[in-house]
Amino acid sequence: MVSRFCQSVLAAFVLLAFMPAEANAQLFETKAKQAYMIDAGTGTVLLSKNPDSPFPPASIAKLMTMEVVFDALKGGRVSLEDGFYISEHAWRTGGAVSGTATMFAEVTSTVPLEALIRGAVIQSANDACIAIAEGMAGSEESFAGLMTQRARRLGLEKSTFVNATGLPAEGQQVTAREMTSLAQHIWREYPAYYGYFSEPDFEWNGIRQRNRNPLLPMEIGADGLKTGYTEESGYAIVASIARQGRRLFLTLGGLESERERAEEARKVLDWGMRGFEMRTLFAEGEVIGAASVYGGAKSSVAVQPAKPVAILVPLTEPERLSARIVYEGPVPAPVEEGAEIGTLQIRLGDTLSREVPVYAGEPVARGTLHQRAFDAVGELLIGWMR
Repeated sequence: MVSRFCQSVLAAFVLLAFMPAEANAQLFETKAKQAYMIDAGTGTVLLSKNPDSPFPPASIAKLMTMEVVFDALKGGRVSLEDGFYISEHAWRTGGAVSGTATMFAEVTSTVPLEALIRGAVIQSANDACIAIAEGMAGSEESFAGLMTQRARRLGLEKSTFVNATGLPAEGQQVTAREMTSLAQHIWREYPAYYGYFSEPDFEWNGIRQRNRNPLLPMEIGADGLKTGYTEESGYAIVASIARQGRRLFLTLGGLESERERAEEARKVLDWGMRGFEMRTLFAEGEVIGAASVYGGAKSSVAVQPAKPVAILVPLTEPERLSARIVYEGPVPAPVEEGAEIGTLQIRLGDTLSREVPVYAGEPVARGTLHQRAFDAVGELLIGWMR
């Protein structure tokens, strides 16, 4: 009988005895209704609050619009010099007469793609996004389908897009976890274009507008990405900062004002940079525990990670760090050395902070007939209890 096994493990610097935390207990309390922050270097999840709760994206949906564009640029399907037509629909829905964020592109004009990217990223221009959508897919609806397809290909299972702008539309939703993942993907995969997010301003049609990201002028290392607002879900931001050799990605949603969004984002990011220290929990190949074996010459197999396991540990509450080995077991013999056994789950408070694959540190041969029979009887007697 196969069941899910857990085993607590001991690290060099801190006892990682798995203990259930209080429900929804957080290392850091934020006013945001949704929050998710990761350290890019280690993958450590530093903050998680309702990370999978869907909410209307508003203009942070433009990150997915830009991902589709950047992917096309990287693949050579479009170029920055390509001209895109400003249709009456783009002008009326997102242009000067719309009353929404716009780059003031003139109706029936042709605008280079690079200018439209700058308009969309810096000014959050809806006319720019619609022009891109129509020029690349024939219609905004078709382009939104491409956005959702790309989201699924990137592993974003809940985020769904109905338009290229993020303007309110039924069925359009994102999550904090997935927007943070998307931001990191854009930074990693499109370094040639990521710099657009940190440009302070952009001028088109004689009108200069400043970047809407309130973190950029704060001198905290911010270099992206987007803000959003809807009456239904409040104020949101997807942000990144880099300093002291580290980079953080953060999504906050459900804030009550522009001021609260700016203050909360800065406070959370500062805590993410200052409130942790790096610790190596396990060396490469270090045995961190054992997994039960069924029908083997030995009753267990040593378990180890393939690479060193490092994580950021909170300075104020290091005892909130815990870990356990999770695997489907008992593992049937024979077991090859290096075979993947399960995962090491590391938690900060009640947040699953990292998951690392673990492997068999030794081979375990198939047991004798007597050993296999003994294990079979044991499974019949106690396997049902797992």
